[in-house]
Amino acid sequence: SAAAMNFLRRRLSDSSFVANLPNGYMLDLQRPDSSTSSPVSPATERKHLQPPQPSHSSSTGSSIFSSLSSAVKQTTQGLMDHSAGPAPPAAQKPKVLLVIDDAHTDWAKYFQGKKVNGEFDIRVEQAEFSELNLAASVVGGCTVDMQVVRSGTKVVRSFKPDFVLIRQHAYSMALGEDFRSLVIGLQYGGIHTVNSLCSIYNFCSKPWVFSQLIKIFNSLGPEKFPLVEQTFFPSHKQMVS
Repeated sequence: SAAAMNFLRRRLSDSSFVANLPNGYMLDLQRPDSSTSSPVSPATERKHLQPPQPSHSSSTGSSIFSSLSSAVKQTTQGLMDHSAGPAPPAAQKPKVLLVIDDAHTDWAKYFQGKKVNGEFDIRVEQAEFSELNLAASVVGGCTVDMQVVRSGTKVVRSFKPDFVLIRQHAYSMALGEDFRSLVIGLQYGGIHTVNSLCSIYNFCSKPWVFSQLIKIFNSLGPEKFPLVEQTFFPSHKQMVS
């Protein structure tokens, strides 16, 4: 403490006190390698032995920057190793795009070489509604079974689509042209689609679509949104009577 230091200074300045000290005591105090140097507390000793530590905020910022730099270096080095090494990098599992359309348009060529988020390849599976079947569950998602004939060869596949592009009407009054159950199955399995499955299901009924147009007609007026006059009957019996 300051009081102790002042006391020592006064005692050492006293000639009679210094004269009574053992021979060579003052010389030992002045030697830099003296084993009898003034003692220090353990905390002070550890402070001298350890390198100075930066403050908490500085340490945190340096640590984050160091981690980022290390990650960038490792990524860059990994890319260099892949380009120089004989073994190609492990490919990510491709995303499956199911296109529901006829065979007149080859949708695979439009997605050839394209990637999702620059990382995942796209595998296109194309079939018509009539060539598909599916099963969907709460936990397992949706599994599609496909049976198509390509160039005289029957192709049978089963897969889980990640996305569906629908280019066909899901409902027609013609016999065997009602595929609304498949639309419901895709919705049941939580599959993302273009257009939305809700809009596709709604468009299965033309009167339902026209009823939505009537709402716009009533909101904007006949001048901005004209409609052809129509009358809806629940069945053909009311139309005849």
